[in-house]
Amino acid sequence: MSRRKAGCLAAMAGCWALAVSAGLADDRPQPNVSPPNVVMIIADDQGWTDFGFMGHEVIETPHLDRLAGESARFDNGYVPTSLCRASLATLLTGLYAAQHKICCNDPPEGVDRAAMHPFIQHAPTVPRLLGNAGYASLQTGKFWEGHYANAGFTSGMTTKGRHGDDGLVIGRQTMQPIYEFIEGRQRQPFFVWYAPMMPHEPHNPPERLLKKYQAPDRPAPLAKYFAMCEWFDETCGELLGWLDDHGLRDNTLVVFVVDNGWIQNVEPRQRGQSGFAPKSKRSPYDGGVRTPILLRWPGHTVAGRYDDLVSTIDFAPTLLTACGVDVPCEMLGLSLLDVAAGRGRLPRTFVRGEIYVHTCVDLDQTGLNLTHRWVRQGDWKLIAPIGSRQPRELYNLRRDPTEMNNVLDEYRDEASRLATLLEK
Repeated sequence: MSRRKAGCLAAMAGCWALAVSAGLADDRPQPNVSPPNVVMIIADDQGWTDFGFMGHEVIETPHLDRLAGESARFDNGYVPTSLCRASLATLLTGLYAAQHKICCNDPPEGVDRAAMHPFIQHAPTVPRLLGNAGYASLQTGKFWEGHYANAGFTSGMTTKGRHGDDGLVIGRQTMQPIYEFIEGRQRQPFFVWYAPMMPHEPHNPPERLLKKYQAPDRPAPLAKYFAMCEWFDETCGELLGWLDDHGLRDNTLVVFVVDNGWIQNVEPRQRGQSGFAPKSKRSPYDGGVRTPILLRWPGHTVAGRYDDLVSTIDFAPTLLTACGVDVPCEMLGLSLLDVAAGRGRLPRTFVRGEIYVHTCVDLDQTGLNLTHRWVRQGDWKLIAPIGSRQPRELYNLRRDPTEMNNVLDEYRDEASRLATLLEK
């Protein structure tokens, strides 16, 4: 039994013991192997289908298509919470929003944003844990938690503000800070957080790409969004190409994910109306919480499609395990390394999450901000609103991938079974 297994079984006995303990064999690199570099690429507000490798008929993403072809590819990936700040915090901490308490984008009215920062300062973040193991780390792009050091990054572009402040020039204007950081790291292994605000609004792609997607029968907002997806792909190609050109491919673990989904609203926007359709961002539907997940680590991952249900709570255990760092017991996810290497299936059969309001009601009592809980097992997905005003919803995603036909009345036994998973 690994050290993590023994510690977690003792500390986390109870409702989550099975999820923590099952299948967590110690698959860390051998001591004589250099620890890998890690590059995390995070798309911002992009639908899970909106890539060439996911079968989109219009959007072209050749660079990410190539990465997908070289990666362990999980098409059934999920974020627990379809709101960017909460989702990014889960990627950094390996914790659910109810654990890290970063569940909303904005504080309650009259409360300063700085009151939200202690949550990330006290969390077991990936850059903080890697830093303890000798890694240099760089934050770029989206980051809601004030100064980059609040999350344990050793370097960064964001020092204040909302969304990411000065860090938001990455991708849209420049990639140079990443290259300068890697070149100046003095032989340290590195962790790069590449989270450009792309294809996130504003949808202002280069004219050359916008012209490519304009069509008489295509609404202008949709053409702009499509062009933004390809623009983001170009930046990923530039980054991956630079790593190759500098001999960093073989010992770099590249991971890719979307922070939350997006379905473009093509109707004329009314004042105060969002640019996304209701069943996408900020919703419990797959249009909001589903994402492809890619892992490429030459010699350690096996390219191909994997059907396992995976969650972004699995990212931190995966990265830490790859880097030879102990995984804290409060992280409830599973390392994906064995599965990504073609060694068996995950011992977990379901994924779950929670949806919260955009602007916080209470910073400490996360349940007061909760609107929905959801769970998927196999082809079945249950959505449970908080309170009794709305009915539960049950969908069979194989037959109804866009969740248009609520079959709760026809399959109440299935709904009851899934409800027990939520109660765990």
